[in-house]
Amino acid sequence: MTAARGTLWASSALVLLTLALGLALEWVPDDADQGFSQRIFYLHVPIALTAYGCFAVAGWKALRLLATGVERYDVESAVAVHIGTIFGALTLLTGSIWARISWGVWWTWSENQLVLFLVIFLFYSAYFMLRQSVPAGIARARMSAVFALLGIVLIPISFLAIRLAANFIHPVVFTRSGPQMAAPMLLAFVLSLAGMVALAIALYAFEVGGKLLDRRLRELREVTA
Repeated sequence: MTAARGTLWASSALVLLTLALGLALEWVPDDADQGFSQRIFYLHVPIALTAYGCFAVAGWKALRLLATGVERYDVESAVAVHIGTIFGALTLLTGSIWARISWGVWWTWSENQLVLFLVIFLFYSAYFMLRQSVPAGIARARMSAVFALLGIVLIPISFLAIRLAANFIHPVVFTRSGPQMAAPMLLAFVLSLAGMVALAIALYAFEVGGKLLDRRLRELREVTA
């Protein structure tokens, strides 16, 4: 993905997120239970879903690395984990703020879905410790790929925990009957999700491009040395 495409995705993210935040703050109605504070939903949930998406991409690139041995997939998988970890940290931050404002607690260890997401975040954070402990090369690439694939198992477990938890922490707004929210709320949510995904793609494009360029420069230096 070229830098020009990355710039296009970044511009799209700016437009979409500006629209989404404007709608969330000025247009959507207050939540019947939580009032104004519920508006952080339009940041928290899209950020969390984008983090899951990044980890899924990391797993797919890892699978491609194991199947083909092409080291470019190692770079792409590692960058996807990096972006996913950033969005994961933002998920924990916005979730804690939301919980504190709405329910008076920053965190509760009794909620499985919260603990599971923290486990996912720490698991992928450990991914970088693994990469730093092994010299660069195909061995590190394969070990990292296996690690990234193992993390994919945690994502559906986290989703299932949220669906099964019948409590106040994570109310389920998407059911088999469709989204349980008013049309203005749904529009703001969709725009925010699209904006977060566009932002993640832009960051991914810039970081992959930079790392691949750096790799080519090192190879050129080795050849000319």
